[in-house]
Amino acid sequence: MICGVEITFLIAAIFSMNFKLCFCLCAWDQYEIDGECCPMCTPGNRVYRHCTVDTSTTCVPCIYSTFIDAPNGLRQCFSCTVCATAKSLRVKTACTRSSDTVCEPLDGHYCTDEHSGSCRRAVKHTNCSPGQYIKQRGTASKDTECAECPDGTFSNGSLQSCQPHSKCEDLGLTEIKAGTLSSDAECGTKTPADLISIIIFFVIMIVAVTAESSPSEID
Repeated sequence: MICGVEITFLIAAIFSMNFKLCFCLCAWDQYEIDGECCPMCTPGNRVYRHCTVDTSTTCVPCIYSTFIDAPNGLRQCFSCTVCATAKSLRVKTACTRSSDTVCEPLDGHYCTDEHSGSCRRAVKHTNCSPGQYIKQRGTASKDTECAECPDGTFSNGSLQSCQPHSKCEDLGLTEIKAGTLSSDAECGTKTPADLISIIIFFVIMIVAVTAESSPSEID
């Protein structure tokens, strides 16, 4: 059983801890250093010299290509993010003393790793294959969506809808080659086999007659 003296001591200890905790807490716009509550530097600035009992915090602006985007008690600014072309990125919003660089994908690419509104890595949009059409074009945040062409239509992979195969009969032509999912039907005119034979026969006859009627070479 805990006696009255022990309870009193326990309460006193808890009160002492709470009092010490409250005593050490700084205001929302201050930071604690060596037991002192110093005023924070504003965004875009860093601590040059901490406050003392007699002086306030000394702040200086972040140098070029560095930033701090919040009130702080830091001695160093952060380096601005570089939008590397090797990661298929470019600058959307340039870095300032109080905000980091915002990167976006290059044209024809989409973001695969985004953080705090800035893209950290992007990859190229998918190219649809022959026999497929572009169901949904790629954006800066989504890849291209491809779909298969239905029978009787074709696409080389760059179309947003599959095209129907040409009907040669409707054009008064003969189908030379049937259409596939990736190419249109080929239409043309076929020369009948009998007509081809007759033409060849007459060509041979003309050549023979010409050869017989040619005058002999005189010595």
